[in-house]
Amino acid sequence: MHRIRTSLPYYKELGWAVEIVTVDDRYVDIVKDPLLMESIPKNIPIHKTKALSKKWTSKLGLGSLALRSFLYYRYKVNRILTHNKFDLIYFSTTEFPICALGAYWKKKYGVPYVIDMQDPWHTEYYKDKPKNQRPKKYWFSYRLHKYLEPKAMQHVDGITSVSESYIETLKQRYIHLNNKPTRKIIFGAFDFDLEIAQKNYDNLKIGYSEKADKFNLVYIGRGGYDMRDAVKLLFEAFKKGIKENPELFKKFHFHFVGTSYASLGNGVQTIYPYTKSIGLSEYVTEHTDRIGFYETIKTLQKADGLVIIGSNQAAYTASKASTYILTQKPLLAIFNKNSSVYPFIDDCNAGHLIALGDDIKKAYNCLSKYLSQVKDKIMPITNWQAFEPYTAKSLTIEQVNLFNEIVNQKNQFILNHI
Repeated sequence: MHRIRTSLPYYKELGWAVEIVTVDDRYVDIVKDPLLMESIPKNIPIHKTKALSKKWTSKLGLGSLALRSFLYYRYKVNRILTHNKFDLIYFSTTEFPICALGAYWKKKYGVPYVIDMQDPWHTEYYKDKPKNQRPKKYWFSYRLHKYLEPKAMQHVDGITSVSESYIETLKQRYIHLNNKPTRKIIFGAFDFDLEIAQKNYDNLKIGYSEKADKFNLVYIGRGGYDMRDAVKLLFEAFKKGIKENPELFKKFHFHFVGTSYASLGNGVQTIYPYTKSIGLSEYVTEHTDRIGFYETIKTLQKADGLVIIGSNQAAYTASKASTYILTQKPLLAIFNKNSSVYPFIDDCNAGHLIALGDDIKKAYNCLSKYLSQVKDKIMPITNWQAFEPYTAKSLTIEQVNLFNEIVNQKNQFILNHI
């Protein structure tokens, strides 16, 4: 959702008129943030679809928003395409089953489509993992995605993705994609969001309880067992610091916020249990419940320092990384060195970096420098010129270049067959 939202102010000046189709928020059970509407230009048409009520479908074990809204999406977009001419359909969502409708609309109305891969759709990652490390309803979702992904990819006209690795996996899986336009485009920095958060600052809550006698370090985002390597490296280095430099290290408390996608109050902690097992429970709090988007920004701004942990998968990217940088707080990031986030932060000189695979001594030295910076209230000296290519406007230009390439190819095909 944020990919499109942060691109909307720029599409028109780049030559594209857009309309949005989305599920009415009455049928969505995630944390809602009405302030998000303030970031959307008022002149953009928004079409809202219905969905089956989760209150009833959950009795059958069906909670997926994509499946609950699938037929409503088809009906709504059919009506739109019947009465209006469109050059392209862009799917930018992690509710991937909806993307399977692209092939249907292309066949029925001749409209090309692009899929934005924000996460892997069908993945083998969890296949050999213990049951307790797999997502809920893995058996069903694995088989559903394995069936629907080929349907969508068979006729797709282009791919955008936050990770080059996701694109390469798809090209290996579907050879014809090697002849289709693709772009790696990470999530862009949208400074207007900070203006909205500032304007509404007094009405926003923060996502953690501050420790008055500590420096509060905050991470906001999902947890999960694929982040265990980053968590382990961080807290083994922190434990070393407690032993060797207690005067510094004992001044800090870590807050992990919004680590579960489960409904409020039903999340399972994946970070705190590990820190408790190694004797660091007094320095860590994990809040599994998600918080609103602008509450996220206020929470980041209120913190003394920020931490981002990454997956052990190189393809993983953190969608909020640019927002972390825009807050201009001391930042520590722990990522696979081949992740797109690692060079992003490094290029911009935006924070301290620990690479998965670093030894404890190296991680400890980096952590020590970072904590000293937080304690002394030294803000990062970010290279904003290097940051410019990562802004929402710059990355919207990348999207539009791909859209133009696809539309031009279609027009050329038509000319060649007249």
